[in-house]
Amino acid sequence: MSDRTGAAIRKLRLARGWSLAVLSDQSGVPISTLSRVELGQNALNYDKLVRLCRALEVDLEGLVTREAETSVAASGRRSVTRAGEGPGARAGGNTGRRSASDLLSKGLSPLLLDVTARTLEAHGPLAVHEGEAYAFVVAGEVEFHSHLYAPLPLTVGDSVYFDAGAGYALLAPDLPARVLLIASGETAFGP
Repeated sequence: MSDRTGAAIRKLRLARGWSLAVLSDQSGVPISTLSRVELGQNALNYDKLVRLCRALEVDLEGLVTREAETSVAASGRRSVTRAGEGPGARAGGNTGRRSASDLLSKGLSPLLLDVTARTLEAHGPLAVHEGEAYAFVVAGEVEFHSHLYAPLPLTVGDSVYFDAGAGYALLAPDLPARVLLIASGETAFGP
């Protein structure tokens, strides 16, 4: 289910002049679930999707049609990650914390990465994931390595935008270093 499914449900609900409470009463789906679905934070199981379609008097094909018609608009999505919080993650030989991990179908996957690998040997295999990525040095000095280019030294405030599918490593020869790494799509950084 895409973000647009939630937007299509919202569009159908508002076309009837219904509040979330009314749709909840009509479908039996809790208000909190409906709110998260409309914001793209939750997916629906088949049973709840069918109940919503019945309540909105639209079949699944009609919902898919509405979904296709729904333009991407401001959804009001928001996710707050406090300092030191967020699930642990790994990018190559470095560890960090994911941000916005509660959102589904994200266009971006942010990770605050503590760069602790000093050498390629300590880092291990290059990190590889689909799409593009952006690394911004928050603290310390970092070396960006990839198969395609010579090592690139970066200092606080420097950044690099790159093809993550080509493989990369972030090293910190002079510890400590911290990088804000943002990957396109739903990149599943390792735990």
